[in-house]
Amino acid sequence: MASLIDNARKLQEEFTAEAGKVRETPRSSLIEELRVSWLGRKGALNKLYEDLKSVDKAERPEAGKAINQLRQSIEKEVNELKELAVGFEIKEKLSRTPVDISLPLKGELSQGSLHPVTLMRSLLLKAFRRLGFTVYDGPEVDQDFYNFSALNIPEHHPARDMQDTFFLKDKNFLLRTHTSNIQIHAMLQEKPPVRLVAPGRVYRVDNDATHTPMFHQIECVVVDRGISFSHLKGIIDSFLKSVFGNDLQTRFRPSFFPFVEPGAEVDLQCTICRGKGCRVCSHTGWLEIGGSGMIHPNVFESVQYDSEDYTGFAFGFGIDRMAMLAYGLPDLRQMFTGDYRYLSQFPIYR
Repeated sequence: MASLIDNARKLQEEFTAEAGKVRETPRSSLIEELRVSWLGRKGALNKLYEDLKSVDKAERPEAGKAINQLRQSIEKEVNELKELAVGFEIKEKLSRTPVDISLPLKGELSQGSLHPVTLMRSLLLKAFRRLGFTVYDGPEVDQDFYNFSALNIPEHHPARDMQDTFFLKDKNFLLRTHTSNIQIHAMLQEKPPVRLVAPGRVYRVDNDATHTPMFHQIECVVVDRGISFSHLKGIIDSFLKSVFGNDLQTRFRPSFFPFVEPGAEVDLQCTICRGKGCRVCSHTGWLEIGGSGMIHPNVFESVQYDSEDYTGFAFGFGIDRMAMLAYGLPDLRQMFTGDYRYLSQFPIYR
């Protein structure tokens, strides 16, 4: 046992010497190397614990106490060094010679490129402006009323479970789950007829090859006298063809959305496999790109529109999903890694 306690004391002296050298230039990388070499799985301290197993049971408590004291001493010193490193590294950065950004660049200047979501957003807004739509914007952090209640999704409605919402501490506020909140803000301010398109970021608890926790939607709303489902299909067909061309098919499937009646999912033939079936489309040949339908009378009541006099339609598509289809991207998450090599392949403007 005596030799084990002696080893602990000797190691304490060795650690103090090493820590003293690191303290002279306490960089984070050096501190991490020190921590791993002493507290890591293959570190010096772990070897002492292995030796403790062979110590007589009667003497083991005292030997264990010595090793634990050594561990506590090392952990305390490492934490102190980490605190020192923060100030040291800031001073080190501030002492460097500043870069003169007014100097001319050396070598060939390479042009940047726009993000695929930016490219797709621009393309969609051009298509909608040609059709006479006005672009609206709205808050990303919004009240429950605009995101749910006014859209015929009252409290405890099962459709709220479909949204996977990020709520703030005050449950009356949330990160919007769709850009449909913008149509409520707009219709409360505008009298019909209304023809609006609303692009923006939305948030849901979701993450896989075709979904991300933050993504981009574009919402389209038309309200006037005599609006029918055929107008909805005509608008969708027109702008999808302007983006993907005339060769890909679309289809409508009956579906439920609380804020429209009737409602339908809109599918586009997979642009990657051209309908043959692949991993991205789950081997169905189709990809869901959004929901649509005729605006529910309860939504009109929330914004004081006369549902006996006016009808309207709304649809929302994922801009990220459409960019993924247009550029043949296999994984949606690639667009948000910030990898220059990946992003530089896209055109400067489209």
